[in-house]
Amino acid sequence: MKKVLSVILFSSSMAIAQVKPSDDNTKSDIRYNLNESGSHYVKVTFTNQAWFRFNDNNPGTTVLSDPKSSTFDIGLRRTRIQLFGQITDRIFFYTQYGMNNFNKTSAFPSYNTTGTPSQRKVAAFFHDAVGEYEVQRKGTNFIRFGGGLTIVNGLSRFSQPSIGTIMTMDVPVFAQATVDQTDQFSRKLSVYSRGQIGKFNYRVGLADPFPIETNGATPPTLNQNSVFSQRKNHKQFEALFIYNIFDTEDNTTPGYMTGTYLGKRKVLNIEAGIISQKNATWRKEAVDTLYGNMTLWSVAAYMDMPVNKVKGTAVSAYLGYFDTNYGKGYLRYNGIMNPATGTSQPIAGVSRTQGNAYPMFGTGSVVYAQAGYKLKDGLLGSQGTLMPYASLQHADYERLRDGMNVFNLGVNWLIKGNNGKMTLNYENRPVYRNSTVANELDKYARRGSWTLQYQISI
Repeated sequence: MKKVLSVILFSSSMAIAQVKPSDDNTKSDIRYNLNESGSHYVKVTFTNQAWFRFNDNNPGTTVLSDPKSSTFDIGLRRTRIQLFGQITDRIFFYTQYGMNNFNKTSAFPSYNTTGTPSQRKVAAFFHDAVGEYEVQRKGTNFIRFGGGLTIVNGLSRFSQPSIGTIMTMDVPVFAQATVDQTDQFSRKLSVYSRGQIGKFNYRVGLADPFPIETNGATPPTLNQNSVFSQRKNHKQFEALFIYNIFDTEDNTTPGYMTGTYLGKRKVLNIEAGIISQKNATWRKEAVDTLYGNMTLWSVAAYMDMPVNKVKGTAVSAYLGYFDTNYGKGYLRYNGIMNPATGTSQPIAGVSRTQGNAYPMFGTGSVVYAQAGYKLKDGLLGSQGTLMPYASLQHADYERLRDGMNVFNLGVNWLIKGNNGKMTLNYENRPVYRNSTVANELDKYARRGSWTLQYQISI
């Protein structure tokens, strides 16, 4: 009888907690309060992003050795569970478990085309496991110190995005500069401090990057172009500084900066960030091995605010400049949840150019912009409203003879804010080939892809 009563009381407390709305995302919290006021609690969230995509593949693309000029694939872009909470007034913990980029070919990467056995059941892993201690708080001001496996870093807000609140269908992945090279899906083992002092928000940290040899792929061969080094590894310094002109942002979890507040806050920020690491890359020049320092920095402005509070209309926009110095000649192709496994038309000096890949990362500079407009609440009656958007990534990388432009156009169907939404997105990207100039690439065509995403977030 006592066990039954305990279950009833626990279920009742959970049900009461669930109707408490979140400040930013119109969510109902799944939480268990540890004290009467609810200031101490444990909370659970879940997010799943399913993709249904048609892609015009890059020339020469093969899927499991079969030539494919186009593909239709179904996949899970992200599936995540978060468990976090405020244990005492000063102690906070955060964990996240899940998987990314899970489709038919995800367990059969491009370097495994010989029939070697693969395992599709090993995709999920801990993304974050971090503890924080708050040394000071006064009103909305606070100073915290933390450590563990975390996405807290410098460079930009999109280097540590809240994936459940993305305005565009996906984040600008180039801003997650070392993703799955010397980090674990953008997370690193780090110690850091973050805080809010008046209108000023900061985060500074020291990370211990993972060896490139442990990322699950064969390390790039040492050649004339910079690649991440396998020797003389150093710690990584990072910092991000933000000035909040109007409202301050949600600072509950470490990292994870909101994509759009859907008009719930009036936010206008100016930011500057940096990531720096000594001897991060190496290259070969004649018989000498030369090491290069990685220095990445950015400046940006972010706006997200209501236009008409009565109607519920809102605008969101971002404009940023990124200086990306990985070392001489660094260039890396990447295709998000790539539907292909190989190519019959390889490009000298780069790898994995099949499917939907393009030169996403490189030494040079990037300008990134995005803008969206949330239409009035109830536009579709009880089925929510719409939020169209557009984005542009313009990159000038050393080894590209022509500037690279990647366009995205899309619309969000906000059925229940960010808790339940569908996104239809069209992406248009450039295709490159070897240039007549040694070690450079020429742009000669473009390809596109259509993706429908269905997001559930609790």
